Amino acid sequence: MKKRHLLPGFGLTLGYTVSYLCIIVIIPLSLLLFRASGLGAKEFIAAALSPRVLASYRVSILTALAGASINVFAGFIVAWVLTRYRFPLRKLFDALIDLPFALPTAVAGISLAALFGPTGWIGSLLEGHGVHVINTPTGITIALIFIGFPFVVRTIQPVFEGLAVEIEEAAESLGANRFQIFLRVIFPTVLPALITGFTLAFARSIGEYGSVIFISGNLPMKTEITPLLIMSKLEQFDYAGAAAIATTLLAMSFLMLITINIVQRISAKRTSVRTTIVQRIH
Repeated sequence: MKKRHLLPGFGLTLGYTVSYLCIIVIIPLSLLLFRASGLGAKEFIAAALSPRVLASYRVSILTALAGASINVFAGFIVAWVLTRYRFPLRKLFDALIDLPFALPTAVAGISLAALFGPTGWIGSLLEGHGVHVINTPTGITIALIFIGFPFVVRTIQPVFEGLAVEIEEAAESLGANRFQIFLRVIFPTVLPALITGFTLAFARSIGEYGSVIFISGNLPMKTEITPLLIMSKLEQFDYAGAAAIATTLLAMSFLMLITINIVQRISAKRTSVRTTIVQRIH
């Protein structure tokens, strides 16, 4: 008997899916790799690992790590509050989480530069204490916190919402206090989502451009990010050099993607085990 698929027109929809992915993702990335392959090994290394490029990698990676780490801590607390408590304007605050998704990055960059600049509301106060934000890695980190925050919250929030209360009740009935319940029940359950949120925020921050250029100062060897260096190469018609740097960033993003997939598999297995335990208890 011929196997029937639940989705009508499976062959047509599968063909459309493959074709769409090829046009939107695979072909553009393949052309990037093809352009970079035109360089020899020495030329590729010289373009992708020159001192100025390495400095831009360092700035991009370190600020992305700092921003993603801060977002993990803050995002955990915000997601916990939004899912565990009911208070006035909760839905409004929940909707505001997605604002960085909808806001153009250039608008975000201009707003942050105006806010943290020497004459801005916050910047003027910090300047009075000798703290400089504009044209420093600190300013870049603030911009990356802004654009990466929704990735962490929206990754953790569904886990909190799906966390069965019965698991906490079972742990409490066995004599665990609130700290032990959090440390041994809640945190291990949320940990894969935390890692996924961190990875998404980090990967997004590595390629951020619009919100950073207005606050970083774009100083070579100091606050110049890698996406800006790629744009500079393109403006100089150095397409091969830009492709070499972009290929390096692509490799970083690909490693992030592999990490996310591994974490999601681990999370799925742990969730299945915990669900089985709860069912046996009841």
